[in-house]
Amino acid sequence: MAEKSGERRMLFDTRGRRRNVIRVVYATLALLMGASLFVAVGPFNIAELFGTGGSGSEAAEIFEDEAERIEERLAKDPTDEVLLLRLAKTRISAGNSQVEPAAPGEVREVSLEARRQYEQASEAWSRYLEQAGDEPSASAAQLIAATFFSLAESATSIRAAEENVAKATEAQRIAAAERRNVGSLSTLAYYEYFNGNFKAGDEAKKKAEAEASTKAEAKAIDAQLTELHKNAKQFEKRKQQLAKAEKEVGGQGGQSQSPFGLPGTGAPPSE
Repeated sequence: MAEKSGERRMLFDTRGRRRNVIRVVYATLALLMGASLFVAVGPFNIAELFGTGGSGSEAAEIFEDEAERIEERLAKDPTDEVLLLRLAKTRISAGNSQVEPAAPGEVREVSLEARRQYEQASEAWSRYLEQAGDEPSASAAQLIAATFFSLAESATSIRAAEENVAKATEAQRIAAAERRNVGSLSTLAYYEYFNGNFKAGDEAKKKAEAEASTKAEAKAIDAQLTELHKNAKQFEKRKQQLAKAEKEVGGQGGQSQSPFGLPGTGAPPSE
């Protein structure tokens, strides 16, 4: 990816042999985590959480206008939990409308504007939780969890990625607690694994298997989540490798890049 002089400095010196090493790290992270978003776990498909994706900039403008109207109402009553939840969902829709669908096995490319919308959704969700108390919306929590995970894809540093995965896991715990089923528990196991909580992930996995309607379904859940457990273990190792590389160049003034690709894209660097 060519850059005009002075526009943006790359975090890594990608010349020669080191260039290939860094790209391998990025590509592996993307495959282990980002592409896994679209793995079907039992009868539940995580991709469905993101909706239809809208119709580009026109749809984004519609959702943006709606979000602004909600914010105007919230200015008069900032504690209205119904409005806060609507705002979070609307911001997510605005972000989704600017993200191109990805084919199975590919990583969604998240633009900077989509990422901004997701971050605003995150803020609205945090405000909503303060008002909702012990009875937050399970369906919204599941949607928010997937959005946080998408933010982790486009994070500009390891730390930001880890924070968003942690938030995704926290939201999914709410969803799984309120709606105990194969889908919610399988997704929770998946998030727990990539959050580094392997024991909690295994516990959620067992609960998901217990909710299965047939032995064949339980066996399929076990196989898929066992594979995700292995991927998450590799992901932890790759994160450490990239974190070490970030530390080595930390004092050189370069801009931090996404651990899953180029800044704001969620994809590995292109040739």
